[in-house]
Amino acid sequence: MNKKHLKIIAIAFAVWYVITRPEGAANLVNSTLGGLGGAAESMSQFVSAIP
Repeated sequence: MNKKHLKIIAIAFAVWYVITRPEGAANLVNSTLGGLGGAAESMSQFVSAIP
C-alpha cells in the first residue's frame, strides 16, 4: 500500500464513522478542538512568562 491508498481508506473510514455515529463524530471533533484550544492557551501562558 502507498500513501494514496491510505488516504483514501482514512477518508472512507471518516465518512463511514460520521454516517453511522454522528454524535460520536461530533464529540470527537469537539474534544479535539478543546484539546487544541488548551494547547494554545498553554503556549500563550508560556510565551507571556518569558521575560
